[in-house]
Amino acid sequence: MDDTNLILEMRDITKTFPGVKALSDVTLKVRRGEIHAICGENGAGKSTLMKVLSGVYPAGTYEGEIYFEGELCQFGSINDSEHAGIVIIHQELALVPLLSIAENIFLGNEQKTNGRIDWHKTNAEASKLLARVGLDENPVTPINQIGVGKQQLVEIAKALSKRVKLLILDEPTAALNDSDSAHLLDLLRHLKEQGITSIMISHKLNEITAIADSTTVIRDGSTIETIERGPDMTQERIIKGMVGRDLEHLYPDHEPKIGGEILRVENWTVMHPTQAGRKVSDAASFNVHAGEIVGIAGLMGAGRTELAMSVFGQSYGRKVDGKMFLHGKEVDFTSVDQAINAGVAYATEDRKRYGLNLIEDIRRNISAASLPKITKGVAVNSNEEIRIAESYRKSMRIKTPSVMSIVGQLSGGNQQKVVLSKWMMTEPEVLILDEPTRGIDVGAKYEIYTIINQLADAGKAVVVISSELPELLGICDRIYTLAFGRITGQQPKGEATQESLMKLMTKEREVA
Repeated sequence: MDDTNLILEMRDITKTFPGVKALSDVTLKVRRGEIHAICGENGAGKSTLMKVLSGVYPAGTYEGEIYFEGELCQFGSINDSEHAGIVIIHQELALVPLLSIAENIFLGNEQKTNGRIDWHKTNAEASKLLARVGLDENPVTPINQIGVGKQQLVEIAKALSKRVKLLILDEPTAALNDSDSAHLLDLLRHLKEQGITSIMISHKLNEITAIADSTTVIRDGSTIETIERGPDMTQERIIKGMVGRDLEHLYPDHEPKIGGEILRVENWTVMHPTQAGRKVSDAASFNVHAGEIVGIAGLMGAGRTELAMSVFGQSYGRKVDGKMFLHGKEVDFTSVDQAINAGVAYATEDRKRYGLNLIEDIRRNISAASLPKITKGVAVNSNEEIRIAESYRKSMRIKTPSVMSIVGQLSGGNQQKVVLSKWMMTEPEVLILDEPTRGIDVGAKYEIYTIINQLADAGKAVVVISSELPELLGICDRIYTLAFGRITGQQPKGEATQESLMKLMTKEREVA
């Protein structure tokens, strides 16, 4: 790399937590005006490195040197790094839902006249910033009234208000659909034309190879290599650097052993919980057999999650109509407890909000849905709880020294393994997995796919909801498509293609 035009150089960064060396002599060089990607498995140290850079971990808590625009920097806080022109946007957006777009943009940086907030100036300046990021919204609109994709753009507008020189984005497209992701990547290209440098952390390697000028790979807290844009910057090359080996197949080989039907849902209709007359599931019917992995594909807003949650003890929607059968016998679950007791489990797409207690340890998270199994009278058998949690820690290869570790401190892939362990402990016959690999790296994904195959081989009926069509094609035996809450078709693995699925996913409503 040409060192004559560097905006950032991090030299020999080492960061140690009690008992764990998170970073070991990491070196990073970023040229002025480029889009620089950082790739690595969950837990490799990517976010830790960016927290060192941005002052979340202040100078004195790590070893090594940071040079920004040629000057040695020792940031004591985020305010120090932002004052220098370095702004980080975390994966979990730091916006206040009930405040307006303009208020969020200038929160902590209020536009004042004569010591008072000037609301006319605030909204006018916010409008200019929104125009720069291509967002056509009224600046007085509350944040909770716009989608996640638009909220991501508000975060970037907020960064621009701070005269950002180096913009750091941690998994910026993880929760976005394809359209919003494409818009955000186009915005990064536009900011590059304006001279703004970007560092992008992402697990979406197709986006990295499409947009990055150079890519630094980190593995186990150490720098592996930096790859420049060109023929060498391929997904295969990046994967090899991330996991230390070639992944000849992104999906493990699997020969299904499909048995009798376990779950059948007929004419399942669910009304929106607050919008009268709106159907989120419209006479949907599907089934799944023992040992079978069935996929559900649909565009954002098609009703995939709503369908799954309503099947899981009517945990979403109102006026649920239709019939459900387990082993040919009609059942009627009106609560989550009833669904769990009957052998149905649902792993949510939002593990951090609904799937886990992030401030609790692994042991308590794994046992959370199965407490009656380890309770005598009113007391939990702690020894049994630890024994079972420890068995899952080993069998699921959760990377942590103890089941007493706090779940919020684990990487995304390991958190997902805790979610799966929690539901496996309930011994379900039907396991519904909603976006089971969202936000985790290719190595961890492979492990999750292997676990899903093992569940099917154990005779479970597995339903996988995913926004990634290659994933569904890679692991499922049969795939249903959903559009406007309706099942629009189903295809066996041997016949399904991305094109055929997309055609069914975009099938318009019939006009009477």
